[in-house]
Amino acid sequence: MVDNRLLPKLSQNLLEILEEEEYYDITIEVGNDPNVKIFHAHMVILNYRSPYLRRILSTNKKKNDGTLMSIKLPNFLPEIFHIILKYIYGGKLSFEEYDISDIIKILTTANELGLQELTPFIETFLVKSKKDLIEQNFDLIYRISFENNSFLELQKYCNNIISKEPNKIFNSPRFSSIPEKLLITIIQNDNLQMSEVQVWKHVIKWGLVQNPELSSDPKNYSEEDFNALKNTLQRCIPFIRFHNLTSKEFSRNIIPYKEILPKELYENLLNDFLDNNYKPINKSKPRIFEEIKEKSSKKIDSKIITFQHTVLISKWIDRLEITDWVKGLYEFKLLYRNESGVKEDFHKFCDNQPGTVTIVKLKDSNEIIGGYNPIEWKNTNNYGVTKDSFIFSFKDSYGIEDHILSRVKDETKAIYNGNNGPSFGESDLRIYYYNFTILIGCSKVSYEKPITGARPNIEILEVFKIERG
Repeated sequence: MVDNRLLPKLSQNLLEILEEEEYYDITIEVGNDPNVKIFHAHMVILNYRSPYLRRILSTNKKKNDGTLMSIKLPNFLPEIFHIILKYIYGGKLSFEEYDISDIIKILTTANELGLQELTPFIETFLVKSKKDLIEQNFDLIYRISFENNSFLELQKYCNNIISKEPNKIFNSPRFSSIPEKLLITIIQNDNLQMSEVQVWKHVIKWGLVQNPELSSDPKNYSEEDFNALKNTLQRCIPFIRFHNLTSKEFSRNIIPYKEILPKELYENLLNDFLDNNYKPINKSKPRIFEEIKEKSSKKIDSKIITFQHTVLISKWIDRLEITDWVKGLYEFKLLYRNESGVKEDFHKFCDNQPGTVTIVKLKDSNEIIGGYNPIEWKNTNNYGVTKDSFIFSFKDSYGIEDHILSRVKDETKAIYNGNNGPSFGESDLRIYYYNFTILIGCSKVSYEKPITGARPNIEILEVFKIERG
């Protein structure tokens, strides 16, 4: 019979041994001057708990004259090593008192010391309990996770984020300082939610920062300038999917930098883009924007959203990942539009219509917000119940890169069937009338997250009936 209730006492006794000033047989000098600290420890415990320390101890044989063994670990921070040392003895570690930078230092130190059970434990803790902190420090976490191939769970999590929200790293103030290897990892990503021309622009931006003497305008470059930029980007260029560009994008963004491309590559690209009958064949899975570009011949009767918005909303309706390829999209059929800013009878046009998408253009802003209601609108002053509704926002009406998706959390209050406009949750997206003026309120209650921080006024309101095309 195994009773884990006995383990806390063992853990406590081992920590007491660590803190005792007797019986230790090794001193460990950790850190570099002036941040140096001496720790007392016990070789038998270190030997069996850490492969890294076992190797060091094996090369520093204990003398038989009673002299204490002493080792130096200049590459570790004393305060972090102390945390790890207490874990080595007591088998317990609480992260609540540490900030994200300390947790990352603990992670990298544990990995270097060969504490194989601790590394995935910390990764899981970060991914499950500290998602907000990961996003706030994304460029740091991304870099750390790919500098060490041991952090597979963090790598997977970061890859998922970078696919959906590449601007988290591309727009980071520290983007220009990321290593070349990391940049290549990013631009190799098949699922990157970014147009190829934007990928190219970010690669050029990174290259220019590595060569601060270069102008941002290639018209002013000498042959030596082009060679400098070419040498910097030569390992990145093979991963740019030039055939995913339009002819206009190629002309405006690639031709000015033609001198940095291999001559044969440039000549082949030029011939292809000048051939009116040329149809690009992508051997790898296209990035999401290429899917939108391929299907963008369809039109939508909207003064707010474009076809690319409907592609993403369709995926959300079907609970697909943003990077999933869809064979059939929903058709958005306009039921109602209000651009007067005054009270109109929304229910007259939209009641008893299951499956609608509400779209709102905010006044004096490029921001779009909206919601999906899979059930019918009613004028009954009660809540509609569904687990499939969601609300969303796009920060820029011209693109879909910067967005927020918020699914319903309290399905008993998913839809509010009031006598005003279409509303979601208790107040998560509430459209109402005051003195015959149409207004909007957004405050997180019944859905996962807030979709806007603004106190918005409505410029245009549209409601669409969606049907599988």
